[in-house]
Amino acid sequence: MKDLCTASLAELKTYLEEGVASSVDIVRALKAAYQADEKQTTPLHGFIEFFDDAEAPAEKADALRKEGKGADKPLLGLPFAVKDNISIRGKLCTCCSKILDGYRAPYNATVITRLTEAGAIPIGRANMDEFAMGSSTEYSVYGPSHNPVDRALTPGGSSGGSAAVVAGFQVPFALGTETGGSVRLPASYCGIYGLKPTYGAISRYGVVAFGSSLDQVGLFARCVDDVGLGLSVAGGADPHDETSVQYDFSSCAHLQPYADNELKKLRIALPVEFTQAKGLDTDVAVLFEKFRSWFASKGIQVDPVSIPVLESAIAMYYVIALSEAASNLARFDGIRYGLRVDPGKGYDELYCATRSAGFGREVKRRIITGNYVLSHHLSGDCYENALRVRARMEKEVGAVLQHYDFIFCPTAPTPAFKLGERVNDPLAMYLSDLFTTFVNLSHIPALSIPAGKAQDGRPIGMQIVGAKLSEGKILRLAKTLEAERV
Repeated sequence: MKDLCTASLAELKTYLEEGVASSVDIVRALKAAYQADEKQTTPLHGFIEFFDDAEAPAEKADALRKEGKGADKPLLGLPFAVKDNISIRGKLCTCCSKILDGYRAPYNATVITRLTEAGAIPIGRANMDEFAMGSSTEYSVYGPSHNPVDRALTPGGSSGGSAAVVAGFQVPFALGTETGGSVRLPASYCGIYGLKPTYGAISRYGVVAFGSSLDQVGLFARCVDDVGLGLSVAGGADPHDETSVQYDFSSCAHLQPYADNELKKLRIALPVEFTQAKGLDTDVAVLFEKFRSWFASKGIQVDPVSIPVLESAIAMYYVIALSEAASNLARFDGIRYGLRVDPGKGYDELYCATRSAGFGREVKRRIITGNYVLSHHLSGDCYENALRVRARMEKEVGAVLQHYDFIFCPTAPTPAFKLGERVNDPLAMYLSDLFTTFVNLSHIPALSIPAGKAQDGRPIGMQIVGAKLSEGKILRLAKTLEAERV
């Protein structure tokens, strides 16, 4: 039996079923690992809270299993971490922002309900960039998380805490959220798997909004089977979320690699706008070529494809995302919940004082930019044009995926950068999402896979992108690459 902290979700499930470990054993082992790490000179700081009562549901899971019950709960007794913008009833949900200090969620997000009804146990809140706005987890009111590979490096963002605790063996599985790459980027930087599902595949009910037309709950794990297992439970339509889609993801719990004869029927597109992009790190390019050669060696048709609209992805993304963020964050006013700073001079002063004290620098920057874009003077030139270009992107990327099974490209142009390196350079930080935003804009799924390491040991990820609701196909290709150890 593996050490409980290094075992995968699938392995822990087997240990529980065979009776060689209990759920309480698992939770205690993970808590001990977390507590030991907190004593380090530079703690990982992926968790901002490890729940004190995490053992209580573990004890209940063990009791059910002892009584021969729980066969209808595929995740019975298995732990997971939760990004701090996903509601867990009775637990703090602060979005790592001062403005939500002390706020406790009055209900469960749908994704939490589905996982807990399947027997899974949320064991803690994971760090994030404030309101999911960032690419390095440095914009958290709790301070930055660190990359388990090298603690001088960022784990990525905005879901960096979730990636760090999975890669750092403090939990086997975690939830994150994506608006423009916030699951795939940390997965790439930390050397693990990160799935951004089809828009609507996992309900957004109970998830604090950043950009409503872009946001999606995502999944982190150290192996493909764990991603599939989580998706099989979490995915599907939700009456609380009108943007959710009706689809059965149960087959993702039983993934099989592609056979050689199946591989020869696949077609993969390589977008030249990314593979020949300026600023593409040499080590990333070398690993990308390794995968291209492997695909070709298996008889897969691999073609360079030009999708010119991809060059507009970053600009288009930030116009749309910041506009929606400014609108969504207008609800934080110091009146209904969260921080309240009242100078006693009326509602306008209350509103301004609360938001000035409650929001961090990056969130303020994005609110101001979003409101400027949405102003009467600019809305036609910026926001509406971005929506039109977005529709064109969704159409053109969709057309490519009608002729090809997958789009394959690097997840990020570089490996993880050092903490502090880009925090005062917003443009450089935004360009971290250069290869990821087109997926969110097109409402399609993508999986970042650990592809290898740079010469200095930093992890590098590649992403497999597919048509809407093709998560099963994407995971099968990833399973094939995992089995072949490409």
